[in-house]
Amino acid sequence: MRMKKYDVTAMGELLIDFTENGFSKQGNPLFEANPGGAPCNVLAMLSKLGYKTAFVGKVGNDIFGRQLKVAIEEVGIENGFLLVDEKIHTTLAIVHTLEDGDRDFSFYRNPGADMMLTEDEVPENLIANSRMFHFGTLSMTHEGVRAATKKAVQIARKSDCIISFDPNLRPPLWKNMDEAREQVLWGLKNCDILKISDNEIIWLTGKKNYTEGVRWICERYQIPLIFVSMGKDGSRAYYKGHMIEVKAFLNPNTIETTGAGDTFMGCVLGTILEKGLENLTEKDLHEMLVFANAGASIITTRKGALRVMPDKEEVLEYMQ
Repeated sequence: MRMKKYDVTAMGELLIDFTENGFSKQGNPLFEANPGGAPCNVLAMLSKLGYKTAFVGKVGNDIFGRQLKVAIEEVGIENGFLLVDEKIHTTLAIVHTLEDGDRDFSFYRNPGADMMLTEDEVPENLIANSRMFHFGTLSMTHEGVRAATKKAVQIARKSDCIISFDPNLRPPLWKNMDEAREQVLWGLKNCDILKISDNEIIWLTGKKNYTEGVRWICERYQIPLIFVSMGKDGSRAYYKGHMIEVKAFLNPNTIETTGAGDTFMGCVLGTILEKGLENLTEKDLHEMLVFANAGASIITTRKGALRVMPDKEEVLEYMQ
């Protein structure tokens, strides 16, 4: 196979996560403007692991768009394919942290710049020149950006990229959940690697038992490797009829879970870039999950994810 310039290209949303950060003297909540967006969080982790990454998306020509362009460059993601919309503002998410560290999202995206990417703006050469292509469903909520995403996936398929998909479902952003389901199923049909969370697999398949849920998916779609992320219960990998489960690293210093799933995804994709997708052993899968769970645990102790990803040495040290 010819050498490709990029290890992973991802497409989708790059936005500002306003995360709670205490109160003012007047008692008003203070919010910190953290760079975020699942696909870029995944790339940020991969960059920390030493992989060459690029991002395709759109921000507004505003203070936040400029902040995001600088932020992804700082963490080592190629930002030359990040486009700027002159009319529509950068997408914003207000993240309310619940007592258990989980989150509730309010989006300012009606429309937001990330939705304005068009089919014509998809950089065919970049995707063709990548070993892996990663996407989610936030770039499938509206028709224009959905067409762009599907075109990008088709280019990736034609170019022999490994295709990775994380539904990363955000119900408030969909017209209705039937449309969300239809697009998630399209993603399942077109990926080689799936990461799906515990609540997503129950919603999609109606099965409370995750293995039954994975069986439901596998009966319909040929996906070589499926990860189920289960929050504080750890994670599972399903591969060639085998299931490997690894417990989470529970950290007393956890403050919020934003970016934990994306950190996990970056870690497992790094291992697949190293070992390939064809002949993974149970030992490979076990080590992959331990490393990814450790990375995800570290990120729950930090505010914002994109700028504060751990490097390989830090994850290995934490595992000890």
